[in-house]
Amino acid sequence: MSDSLSDQARHPIGVVARRTGLKPDLIRAWERRYGAIEPARSPTRRRLYSDAEIERLSLLRQAVQAGRSISHVAALDREQLNALIREDRPPQSGARATQPETWDVPAASGAILAACLGAIQRLDVIELELQLERATVALSQVHLIDQVLVPMMHSVGELWREGHLRPSHEHMASAVVRTVLTEMRSAYRAPLHAPHLVVTTPARQQHELGALIAAATAAAEGWNVIYLGPDLPPEDIAAAAHQRSVRAVALSITFPPDDSRLAEDLRRLRRMLDPRIDVIVGGRSSGHYRKALDEIGALSVIDLAGFRHSLSELRGSSPSSPPSS
Repeated sequence: MSDSLSDQARHPIGVVARRTGLKPDLIRAWERRYGAIEPARSPTRRRLYSDAEIERLSLLRQAVQAGRSISHVAALDREQLNALIREDRPPQSGARATQPETWDVPAASGAILAACLGAIQRLDVIELELQLERATVALSQVHLIDQVLVPMMHSVGELWREGHLRPSHEHMASAVVRTVLTEMRSAYRAPLHAPHLVVTTPARQQHELGALIAAATAAAEGWNVIYLGPDLPPEDIAAAAHQRSVRAVALSITFPPDDSRLAEDLRRLRRMLDPRIDVIVGGRSSGHYRKALDEIGALSVIDLAGFRHSLSELRGSSPSSPPSS
């Protein structure tokens, strides 16, 4: 292949993802945060990549899979990457070394989860970031969230309640996960015609990881996500929903489970929203407010699979009016 053809930007991101084994959202994240590549743009603003950039992404993937951090290798040139990969390559002996390994997603997720929890217990933020960077390469977005991030934070919460971790451990883990989820969400750019979704937590609900997970999940499902952060009163949620003409509002209710004012806040929110806007509610403590959620006709979800199903149902249906309250 000639150098001119190799350098010609002609491949859409779907082709690049298939050839490199990297997910499109990860390719975009490596571009935006680390400047690993600089794709061209078509007249319609679609990313286009050259053969040389595909080769570079493949080399970066190999380096990260070997245990390197993308932040440390993104600026290396082709020769430097090849040298690093050769250095990191384990010695091969016998015929078994040439046989491809069967990729076991549950086993890989479990190993990454165990490594992440070990890093949290040691307060090793660099190792935790490295493990999660490797997870973004090795796992799909669904597996990363469902099999690593969610169980990891549940385990951290349990260990903290049992006295095995201090608040500092939980804060460190939350900060790293917050960054990962924000990058995952920003890596997606939904079409302009895609439905809009507001994601937040109600007033006095200050734990936002559940909302961040919902925002990243919805973005991956093709929604235009408007993430508002935590702890918003119904007036502000409704105002944002009206300003952006959203299809739905997603609320995460995690803690506390016994807020005497939250039920009335939910009723007020429903009265202020356009009847055509659906309300989706999930989170560890959402079941404690079941009566109010039923009154406002909220779509209650118990896990991310249910949330994805609700999003799919809403995209394929016409807006419906909630029951009067």
